Amino acid sequence: MKTRELGKSGLKVSAIGLGCMGMSEFYGTLDDDESIATIHRALDVGMNFVDTADIYGPYTNEVLVGRAIRDRRDEVILASKCGIVRTNDPRFRGVNGKPEYIRSSCDASLRRLGVNTIDLYYLHRVDPTVPIEESVRAMAQLVKEGKVRHLGLSEASSQAIRRAHRIHPITAVQSEYSLWSRDPEVDVLATCRELGIGFVAYSPLGRGFLTGKIKSLDSLAENDWRRGAPRFQGENLQKNLELVRRVEAIAQQKGYSAAQLALAWVLAKGEDIVPIVGTKRRKYLEEDIGALQFELSSEEIYKLDQAVPRNAASGERYPGPVMDLLNR
Repeated sequence: MKTRELGKSGLKVSAIGLGCMGMSEFYGTLDDDESIATIHRALDVGMNFVDTADIYGPYTNEVLVGRAIRDRRDEVILASKCGIVRTNDPRFRGVNGKPEYIRSSCDASLRRLGVNTIDLYYLHRVDPTVPIEESVRAMAQLVKEGKVRHLGLSEASSQAIRRAHRIHPITAVQSEYSLWSRDPEVDVLATCRELGIGFVAYSPLGRGFLTGKIKSLDSLAENDWRRGAPRFQGENLQKNLELVRRVEAIAQQKGYSAAQLALAWVLAKGEDIVPIVGTKRRKYLEEDIGALQFELSSEEIYKLDQAVPRNAASGERYPGPVMDLLNR
């Protein structure tokens, strides 16, 4: 397994990480046994970077991940997050970056995970009512106490990243990044590189859309949250399917799957970028790992950039209220 360092932190992780969110929520039927087997398979092949968050489930994914790594903790670089608030309304997303909330969230995550230390702890979203400096000072105290090793931010603006990094070194920024979600190219990637911060790309396969396996809403389970996501709706879906067809055509020429090509594109965008693939099945994990076999030439990258240019995707990434939580 190839490895990459997250910025200049010294924290080395597998070149592709495993995102565990979908194992507990959002993407149709659940199978804890298969999910745990998928985590074990990832570890078997050297994929040591495992990503979860307190609100996935909600509050059950960390328990699942904890079960999976219980006897293999020394093989794992474990990432989790705090700062998003959920209620009984499944559509609601709030944020809380208050120091006391961060401290209590970390303690709760440690209990659910069954570990003494979280290797990389993210502020899941920036709270606009709390200065980022206050939130990061609270997280820095967790480092001093040995509860956390490294700090991260998720979906933060360039300005917030700079302010946070002045308080305590930020090891990684995690944001959505793929062929059809290229917002970080505007300024966040440049800021991370200037400051020596690693970049973790979530949803590098466009929430599964870039695999080519989703042709209509009928491809999705009734309880799959993507049914309500703007990019999967009506005219947006039809326009976005054309983008996927372009990726599939290029992949076919190269002998890759569409998923492997999309992942190879993210990997080729910089040695400081680590994509995390969200899968709950071993068969898809094996396909994703295959992307590491392929190194795209500059000409191939250009061809993909032209096939799916920045802002080509039709529709927002999230429904409106959730979009309001991004890039703060």
